[in-house]
Amino acid sequence: MTRTIAQPLKKVWGVLMTKKGSEALLGRGAMLGEKGQAWKAADGRSGVIRSFHPLEQVRFWWRKDDDAPASLVDLKVTAPDDDHTELTVTHTRLAEGVDPAYLQGRWEVALERIESDCF
Repeated sequence: MTRTIAQPLKKVWGVLMTKKGSEALLGRGAMLGEKGQAWKAADGRSGVIRSFHPLEQVRFWWRKDDDAPASLVDLKVTAPDDDHTELTVTHTRLAEGVDPAYLQGRWEVALERIESDCF
């Protein structure tokens, strides 16, 4: 899924790197960080940052809880022009039985929260 935000890339990236931006993606209490950094949200979601490229991309393992298998979330950040930023979330390696509609809704809400924090 992709969302275009009418703000420059550096501003959107700056929001992603705040507590509110990180929590929009990962969950309350979790923070994005460098490659290899583990994270855990208050609701039990957890993972590890797999790739971190400032102003371009963050990829992380994502687990609903400690007993769930890890899936992979890739967030790409691009600028189609100086005044707009595209955020693209791709969620792969999903376990059997995972509801893709639930995940799509979850990522839509996360991107909406990030967009609202940019203004």
